[in-house]
Formats: sequence, structure tokens, C-alpha cells
Amino acid sequence: MLEIAICGAAGKMGLRLVDLIYADPALRIVAAIESNGHPKLGIDAGINAGIGPIEVLICDQAFARSQKPPAVLIDFSHPSGSEFAIEYCQSNQVPLVLATTGLESETIHKIQAASQTIPLVWAPSMSLAVNLSMKLVEMAGQALKNQSTSVDVEIIERHHRFKADSPSGTALKFGEIIATAMGQTEHRHGRTGLVGARPQTEIGYHAVRLGDNPGQHTIVFGMLGETIELTVSASNRDCYAAGAIAASKFVVNQPAGLYNMMDVLGI
Repeated sequence: MLEIAICGAAGKMGLRLVDLIYADPALRIVAAIESNGHPKLGIDAGINAGIGPIEVLICDQAFARSQKPPAVLIDFSHPSGSEFAIEYCQSNQVPLVLATTGLESETIHKIQAASQTIPLVWAPSMSLAVNLSMKLVEMAGQALKNQSTSVDVEIIERHHRFKADSPSGTALKFGEIIATAMGQTEHRHGRTGLVGARPQTEIGYHAVRLGDNPGQHTIVFGMLGETIELTVSASNRDCYAAGAIAASKFVVNQPAGLYNMMDVLGI
């Protein structure tokens, strides 16, 4: 049985992870971690997730350090929680699935350093559909880069009103993939005023925030006389939780290194 700790267990994604992990007989939740002083500390993680008691109380980071390390830790928290997750996993030689977005460059350097000693899956999106779409976008970019007519690329992303970072980490990853394939050098977030004609070296990003939208990304390749649009949408948060669980099952069998969801998918 795979023993899993969840960092960010009382958050929106943490709640879904508790539910889906508990429902899998091959998995066991051994720690539900939240930030120090969190109002949910001491509450049964299953009761908090609405599935009934699972005999795992939501604990703070200090208590988690005092317990037996899990087989793998999933971090779906916030940037400060990720700092704890990276340090904890590196200190205890625990494989890590890192799903938190909006990380600063200093934290990214810590991720890269940690991957020298532990296996670590890090991706801007845990969705299997999103990561498959990234592969399709890469294929489109490579096919279109040498066309005689110019190709304009725009990325439109929609998320719920509570999302803190903009553009989304997933949108930026789509842009990175396209720029690598096609050679764009400018990344513009939104436009306003008399900006002039659109340069071909640019990828445009547009962030929409409304309601409880769990995530939608549309990548547009615009040419003269024709357009290609690829859209990937989530109808609820379970796709991200399921992807993180798949990554957990993958990472425990890997040597130290930095992996992504393409590795998990085997593509």
C-alpha cells in the first residue's frame, strides 16, 4: 500500500485528493499537512473533506516533521507550503509531486537542486488532458514554423475568480513549448492602447477570471485565411487530483531526477 502525505490538505485541491486517495484501496493517507495556525488544524481530514472520519488529523508542519516519513508527498498548497515540501522531502529522502503554481525563481532553483537527490515530478498542470494537449501543441508548432505565411499565436486561459497568479502557469508552459518550437521571443500579457501592428515574434496571453471555472486553455494559431484552435477544459478539479495521484504512483519507482507529466504519461 502506497503511503501518501498531502501538503495543503484543507485547500480546494487537498479536499479532492483526500477523497480520491481514500477511495483507492492501493493508497493510504498518512499525513494531512497545513500551514502553522491554519483554522482546520486538529480536524479529521476525512470529515473536513466530507467523506467521514479517516483517522488522520490535519496537522501543522512541525507535527509532520515529528512523524514517520511517507512513501511520497503531494504538494497542492501555495508557494510557502512548497518551500516546506521541498525542504522536508529533501531532508527525509521522500519522493515529491509538486503541483503548486505561482512559484518564484528562488523556489524553482530549490526544486532543481532537490531533484539531484530525490525523484521529483513538477508540472504547471497535473491534468492528463492538458499535458497531452501540450504534446499536440508542440507538434503543431513544429509543423507550422517553416510555413510561407506568418503564424500568429495567442493563448486564452479562463480560471475561477480566486486564482492568484496570472497568466496561469499552464498558459505560460504552453507558450514556452510553442516558443521553443517556433522561435517567438516576446511574451505579451494583454494589450491596451495604440500598440500598433502585431509582431510575428510575439505570443499573446489573455487571462479571464470568473465564477468557479476550474480551468480552460485555448491555443490559437492564426494564419491568413485559416485558423487552428486547440481547447482543453476541466469540468471539475478531479482531473488535477487524479493526475497528481498518477504522478505519485510513477515517482516512487524512479531514481533521483526532475520529471514532468510527459514522463508520467510516457510520451
